[in-house]
Amino acid sequence: MTIQGKKVLIVAGEASGDLHGANLVRGMLEMDPGLAFYGIGGPKMEAAGVRCLARAGDMAVVGLTEVFSKLGMILGVMRRLKRSLREEKPALAILIDYPDFNMPLARAAKARGIRVFYYISPQVWAWRRGRIRQLRQSVDRMAVILPFEAEIYRQEGMAVEFVGHPLLDVAHARRPRGEAIRRFDLREGGPVIGLLPGSRLSEATKLLPEMLAAAGIIRGELPAAQFVLPLADTLDRDGMEAMIRPWREQVDVKVIGNEIYDVLAVCDAAMVASGTATLETALIGVPMIIVYKISPFTYLMGRIFVKVDHIGLANIIAGKTVVPELIQRDVNPPRMAREILAILNDAARKDRIKQELAGIREKLGAPGASRRAARLALEML
Repeated sequence: MTIQGKKVLIVAGEASGDLHGANLVRGMLEMDPGLAFYGIGGPKMEAAGVRCLARAGDMAVVGLTEVFSKLGMILGVMRRLKRSLREEKPALAILIDYPDFNMPLARAAKARGIRVFYYISPQVWAWRRGRIRQLRQSVDRMAVILPFEAEIYRQEGMAVEFVGHPLLDVAHARRPRGEAIRRFDLREGGPVIGLLPGSRLSEATKLLPEMLAAAGIIRGELPAAQFVLPLADTLDRDGMEAMIRPWREQVDVKVIGNEIYDVLAVCDAAMVASGTATLETALIGVPMIIVYKISPFTYLMGRIFVKVDHIGLANIIAGKTVVPELIQRDVNPPRMAREILAILNDAARKDRIKQELAGIREKLGAPGASRRAARLALEML
């Protein structure tokens, strides 16, 4: 049944949320072309048909100190969305991750009698588990993408479904490796190392210089090494090129946009900022090191409140240390280079890591998560 003119508010505040939100919207529109979407997203959600009132890239923050610098803008967007609940009268609010923004918005929607569908759970298993009570009061239905999350919410009496991980539908190379090597102007034979400094400018500003210095050390040990940087949609190419420019004499880094999985598929190893990119890299089967660096104050707060043994999604899902994690002071060029070289120079270790990464895919359910989530959302209209 087509519901002509029904509006749906959808909010994603990160690059990964933009990807998953776009696929969810496409799935819903395939089943019901009469829906109209508006909210917050990035270029992928806009391309899928969402009328964006603000850009996800502008909303993304890491750590407490960065929240303060963007607080005025974020509060302004919140006021605009709350006003839209009255003026646009959406039939459904779909909220994707981004809990510190989306949970207050869920309460506002619920207060106006608007049903709330939360897609991709806040990481309550890592910290602030008390948020489940708030979610139970303001969320009508939740779809989770990690296998252990559903039971956590069921125990609290919430309506929740494990839909599988949406990356299973998209995280695969489109081209044969040889064709991709030629397309990216790389050489056969020399090891290829990926640099993934994060999808937020603040992350890249902290991590890319460390990665470039590490790349210089690696190049000194392996002169044939090549470096690629798959550009996140939320980052500006000119800005990334400007950061790389001082290092050009030591390392030639090819910046490649819109082809992250083909880029990863040609890599022999990668340095990856903690976040969704670690899972994307794992699903492609690339041995990596995970790096994480935030302000000292935010890190101190995290040490007090975060209750997980690992920071990288690949290791969290595996339930053990499959790939090295470097945090704070360990994010330094000599240590990063040493870890990458240890992978590249030990074929048996590299193969073991690849086998472990293959096991992560098996834990994430079956493909089709976006369509399953789309059906759950449509049932709420």
